[in-house]
Formats: sequence, structure tokens, C-alpha cells
Amino acid sequence: MQAARAPLDSDDSVSQCVVEAVAEAEGVAPTELSPPLYEVVDPDALDRLFAPRPAPSGGRVVFSYNDYEVIVDAAGDVSVSAADA
Repeated sequence: MQAARAPLDSDDSVSQCVVEAVAEAEGVAPTELSPPLYEVVDPDALDRLFAPRPAPSGGRVVFSYNDYEVIVDAAGDVSVSAADA
């Protein structure tokens, strides 16, 4: 079951979309998430992996954050679902 989905746009970084999607799933403000994203995954590395490129490339990153499975795919989507779903 998908708890939240945040499509990336040109103004938001991947890491910011992850924080917003997990915060939405938990029903809290992004600044209230604990632990912060940087204690789970390197936000700069995540942003670099999915930075705009001249040609689309495949791939995705999957990791756990606050009892959720977070998936970031090459299409620029961030999805969050309960880890036990």
C-alpha cells in the first residue's frame, strides 16, 4: 500500500521530496521527522544520483526510513509505503 508519492519537479531535490513524502505518510511537518534523513542516507549522494542528465537512465534506490520503504526511481518519482506492506 502506497502511503505517499511525491513527483519530482525542477524546484525540489530528491532528498527534499523524500523528506516531504515520509512526513506526509507520518502526518507530521518535515522538520519534525526523527531521525533526520542524513542519519539514514546521504542526501547529497541521493541528489547526485538522480540529478538531471542529458539522456534518461534507468535505476532506482530503495531504502528504509522510519518504518517505511522509500523508492526513488529514474523517472523522478519518490514513493513511500509501510515497510510491512
